[in-house]
Amino acid sequence: MKGKNETYGITQSSELRKLVFSSLFAAMIAVGAYIKIPLPFSPVPVTMQPLFVFLAGSMLKSKWGTLSVLIYALLGIAGLPVFAGGASGLGVILGPTGGYIIGFIVAAFVIGYLSEKSGKNDYFSNALYMGIGLVIDYALGMTQLAIVAKLDLLQAITLGVLPFILGDLLKLAIAAYIASRYRI
Repeated sequence: MKGKNETYGITQSSELRKLVFSSLFAAMIAVGAYIKIPLPFSPVPVTMQPLFVFLAGSMLKSKWGTLSVLIYALLGIAGLPVFAGGASGLGVILGPTGGYIIGFIVAAFVIGYLSEKSGKNDYFSNALYMGIGLVIDYALGMTQLAIVAKLDLLQAITLGVLPFILGDLLKLAIAAYIASRYRI
């Protein structure tokens, strides 16, 4: 029979482990921001951030995956150069690409939540949940892009979604494979 302290120790150890992984994923999202390909026709660059957001949501689930993306966003708001291209500050969140960062937070939560509720960890379930997260990120990102850059809906989709679909689907496929093979 386990005593109260033993049970608490196991829970405490598990929570600490999840916190460490949340911090690690926040760091990976920040590193993913530096893997940047600017597009001459769009203010939104191609980065590796979505891959790590997908993994955070799927592997850390809703609470800890969301926390990892929040840590990343708060570090950037606080002035650390963790946003795409080494940018930082609240101006990035309020600027034309800030909706994608906000979308990362919501996407990580939704991916984790759907994964928790289904209890499934196979490739196709992960890909489906990540696809839903991607649609959420696109919707929030292009909405803010349209508002801040004063674009109509078609322009926002053309500049903020269409150029990224193939690359993001590739990142999604890689993330779904990794998440279905490994557990944290």
